[in-house]
Amino acid sequence: MLAFDPVEHPIGIQLGGSDPSELVECAVLAESSGYDEINLNAGCPSGRVQAGRFGACLMLEPETVAECVRAIRARVRLPLTVKCRIGVDESDDHPFLSRFVSTVSEAGCTCFMIHARKAWLMGLSPRQNREVPALNYDMVYRIKQDFPSLEIILNGGVAHMKDLEKHYHHVDGVMIGRAACQNPYMLACADRLVFGENHPVPDRKEVFRQYLDYVEQGVEQGVSLSRMLRNITGLFQGQSGARKFRRYLGESMHCEKVDAKHLRKALDLIQA
Repeated sequence: MLAFDPVEHPIGIQLGGSDPSELVECAVLAESSGYDEINLNAGCPSGRVQAGRFGACLMLEPETVAECVRAIRARVRLPLTVKCRIGVDESDDHPFLSRFVSTVSEAGCTCFMIHARKAWLMGLSPRQNREVPALNYDMVYRIKQDFPSLEIILNGGVAHMKDLEKHYHHVDGVMIGRAACQNPYMLACADRLVFGENHPVPDRKEVFRQYLDYVEQGVEQGVSLSRMLRNITGLFQGQSGARKFRRYLGESMHCEKVDAKHLRKALDLIQA
């Protein structure tokens, strides 16, 4: 579970838990394995996560999160971030979020990734909770105003790169999740748009060819095809032949033996 390819740097690992000693053990393993960042999950609303006493339910226990942060910071030198929501159930006002951020930051966390939607622990599935209730970006903006020295990263509902500029006026960064999984090529212009770099942007077919080198190495190391292919199936979203491309890769994921030559044929399904 700790394995990754060097090409993936910088890479962070997300930990879930509420026992400081167990989290420290995981953090030490992550540091020795070469990760660049440790992120503590205080935002996932699923029932299974609640049963393990981590995720969004921990926002109701800021002192517990602070204790975990303090323990990790004492043992590892990696940057430590916390992923959370703007609230939980009926605890969804600004003072609640502000107290959480204040308590946890005092323990040594200087970066918060905040999903601008509150978590419903009962009554909604995690899938439903990705869309309901409504996003509240203003609450995240206000946290940045309250804690100007902290790094505040906004998350939730950002579906287009053009949306970044309006958020950058208020926060330090933007996290893109599902949109990048559904349409990974949206990130092709990120270096130009965010960092002002002007290197050539490869076309989608070249991206896929390069990615197959990564897939071949992963297969040799025993990584399942589904883990490596599922988030590249949307590479040609909006292009002619994209549906056939997705289906071809989807079927390939479940084959016992598939080589890069077979996967490369998926490109023949894309219209020029």
